[in-house]
Amino acid sequence: MAVEIYSLQDKKEIDDNAIIVEHLSKRFRIPHERKTTVYQHIAGLFHGGSYSYEEFAALQDISFTVKHGETFGIIGPNGSGKSTLLKILAGVLYPDSGRVQVNGKIAPFLELGVGFQPDLTAKENIYLYGAIMGLTRKEIARKYEEILEFAELKRFESMKLKNFSSGMAVRLAFSTAIQTDPDILLVDEVLAVGDEAFQRKCTGKIDEIRRDGKTILFVSHALESVRELCKQSILLKDGKMVSSGATPNVIENYLKLIV
Repeated sequence: MAVEIYSLQDKKEIDDNAIIVEHLSKRFRIPHERKTTVYQHIAGLFHGGSYSYEEFAALQDISFTVKHGETFGIIGPNGSGKSTLLKILAGVLYPDSGRVQVNGKIAPFLELGVGFQPDLTAKENIYLYGAIMGLTRKEIARKYEEILEFAELKRFESMKLKNFSSGMAVRLAFSTAIQTDPDILLVDEVLAVGDEAFQRKCTGKIDEIRRDGKTILFVSHALESVRELCKQSILLKDGKMVSSGATPNVIENYLKLIV
């Protein structure tokens, strides 16, 4: 099956849906044995094991749609494919087969701070990370003070990032990413990091974005948060979609799965 990313369908489909996923599959190759020296690689060639891999199916035939303005839940055990799915939607990974259509500007809150440079200052990292997230230099300059104010890091703007605590780095990353003014947010457990006060601040900001009618894909192990925020959800297990529909029903199926 051909892979098609960000393709356009008929206008009604675009008007109704922010995200369309059809028959999506992704596999990874896992080496059976690791060769650490040139000798081991050469020996492996003679024994026929140098390029021995096992295929791992991270996602298998996943299909769903998310409407504009919807907060959509994705739940499942660890290793079920949730993060892989979001990375494909964000364009970080490409699927092996299937179709993904994203209608709008995405802000992926997946691994906050990826792209930060520890030897640069907070100010320099704001400009670097903002550019990675798609902001122009002029946009970053206009939002710069607001980023520092939200992160509560104004006094540390000239400090190198390697001297930040992990919580401070997360605050800086979230505060920068949230300024991209996205149409669609991909949220993968980022609210589980940082101190409790900042988690509440982030939750409030996400809720504000929801009220503005933006689309959110919400991955979390906090089932009560998923129940509260999401009307529709899907349940993944071992890379397969085993349940979809109204969130209370999907959560009930999940609880039966882990008993």
